[in-house]
This record gives sequence, C-alpha cells and structure tokens, in this order.
Amino acid sequence: MAPERPREGGASNSSVEPENGSRDVDLSPSPISGAGTLYAALDLGTNSCRMLIAQPRGSQFTVIDSFSKTVQLGVGLEASGRLSRASMSRTVQALRICQKKLERHNVRQMRLVATEACRRARNARDFMRQVRRETGLQLEVITPEEEARLAVISCAPLVNVTTEQLLVVDIGGGSTELVWIDLSKVRPENRPRAIMGLHSGFDAQPADGAKVVDWISVPLGVATLRDQFGDVDDDAARFALMSWFFEEQLASFSPYNAQQRREGFQIIGTSGTVTTVAASFLGLRRYDRTKVDGLQMTSDQIDTVIRDYLTLGPEGRRTDPRIGRDRHALIMSGAAILQALMRIWPTDRLSVADRGLREGLLYAQMTKDGVLTEGPFT
Repeated sequence: MAPERPREGGASNSSVEPENGSRDVDLSPSPISGAGTLYAALDLGTNSCRMLIAQPRGSQFTVIDSFSKTVQLGVGLEASGRLSRASMSRTVQALRICQKKLERHNVRQMRLVATEACRRARNARDFMRQVRRETGLQLEVITPEEEARLAVISCAPLVNVTTEQLLVVDIGGGSTELVWIDLSKVRPENRPRAIMGLHSGFDAQPADGAKVVDWISVPLGVATLRDQFGDVDDDAARFALMSWFFEEQLASFSPYNAQQRREGFQIIGTSGTVTTVAASFLGLRRYDRTKVDGLQMTSDQIDTVIRDYLTLGPEGRRTDPRIGRDRHALIMSGAAILQALMRIWPTDRLSVADRGLREGLLYAQMTKDGVLTEGPFT
C-alpha cells in the first residue's frame, strides 16, 4: 500500500496516562460538580483504544477522566485484509467502558475517531455498525490528512520559539504521519500559536502564518511494520531491514532530499515508541509523564537506548519494566522507524511529546467553539 500523498492544489495533503502502551489505564474520578462544558476525544487505532475527557481552562484544558487499553484491533489485518472476530470483540468491550464514562460525565461535545485499521479493513463498516449497535457510539473514520493535522496541533505547546523548520512525526500502530512546516515568516513568540492555526486544515495558511511544506502518511506503523518482517528470525537483521524499508517509503516526501540547515530545525516525535525510548533513557521503572513530555534527547542517547534493546533480545525486552508488557513486541519496529528518521534529517535532537491524536481532537474542538482564551501556552 503506497504512502498517502497531499491532494492536488496545495501542500495539504495537562496530566494524562502514558502513551507508551505499557500499562492499561482506567482512571475513574467522580464527575466535578458544577463543572463547565466537558469535551471528549477517543482515538481507536490499530493497537490501542484511548479516550480523554477534559474541561477548557485558559489556553489549555484540564483532564477530568481518561482511558487507555491495548485492544490489538489490527491483529491479522496485514495478511487477511479483515478485522478478526476476536479483535473486534476486545475492542467493543473497551468501547463499552468508554461509553459508560461518557454517560457518567454527561459529555455532549465529543469526537470519536478511528484510524488506519478501519481505513484498510474490508469489513470496517460491519465493525462500525456492531459498535453502534452494542455501545451506542458513532465512530468516525478520519483521513490520513486529518490524522496528521491533529498530531501537529497537539504538539503546538512544545514548539520552540527559535524553530524555523519543524518536522512532526506521529508513529502509530498502522501508519506513520510526517508533516514538515515552515515557520520562518512567523514572529518567534507567535510560532506555537501559529501551529494551532492549522486546526482547520493544511490549506488554511495565511501569508504570515505556518506553512505546510509537505506531509505524508506511510502505511507502516509499529504493528504493520513488525508484521512485514515477522518471518525474519535474527533480531538484529530484522531491525536493520525494518529501518531501511521504512526509509525507502519516504522517497516521495519532498524534504527527504532537500538540504536543510541544522540551526532552527526541530523534530517533535509523538508516539508510544518515542515515550518508551525516553522512559528507558531516564531509567523509569514507573512511567512519569511530567518527566517525559517535552524532554529533548540527542541522537546519541536514542542510539544508546536502541542498542540496549538489541542487546536485551526478545526475552530481555519482554521482562524489562521500562518497556512494559504490552510494548515489548512492538518496540523494535517503532525504534526502526525512529532510527531512520534521525538518520535522515539534520538534527541531533528530538523533542519527546507525550500527546497525540486525542489532545489534537480536544484542541480542535475547543478552538472551533472559542472556549480557549488567547494567550501563551503554559
């Protein structure tokens, strides 16, 4: 399956649980008495089902409740082209919990989206009807462009004021989105806010705002890339093949061959892979989002962690508490993608984002409704 490219006519086409997938999280505080309008965002991916319920507060939002569960919706999809009965059953069970949380908090403003697995599966419509019938939830399958855009705006608070060229990378279970943004015409103090201006689409680019140079959605994420090379027995050889294979998929991404200055360039990585590598670098046996989100890692530090993973081998990774029981089978395919990205572009640093599609969905809803105050990100 070829990478998704932009449409013709332009370049277009808080404290939460960890994104690293190593722990199932189900936080269930009581509803806040007298709270203002609550918003919900649900992200059903190839590997996980995640939801946030939040309340606008200033230029940000406060998380009221959250849910995260590894459902492995895309297991077997690469070979059969269909969602299996077992994976659909696991996912519906998780969605029932989400539905109860939405009811408990009386949430009326929400977006419940599905991504690559439901874009690709031949029986996705049957699955969506099953979800509606058994949970009452109406899932929406979003396009690769919207998935990329939401990942970008979720990272707006992490954009440095010195950044002129920005690459945002979202490594998912079934696909990986890359967006290159030119901020050189934006006043430094306005650059994080300019990223938020992309919430209405990559085509909406004012002359003095953020400009999307190019974007791409590669149909290879941690689950699908792993499945591509599942028949390679040697651990190190499999890792090397995955990394080079992923790089080959970027040939049509226009910045791939462009000469870029190291100064003023920033890569922000958002995914379970990136946060897991960061947690491993910090030696965290218990995940701490406050230490991971916004962390900057050098390419040498990333390479050291990946070499350590290879030294551990499959069994060592399975029992390593820094990786977690649900992430160990996927970490090397994610690390292969991450290594390819750091090999290609002119930077020796990566900004780690423990945020993603759900945060982007919340920002987009709240910005559209005008419930976020103007002001600096905090």
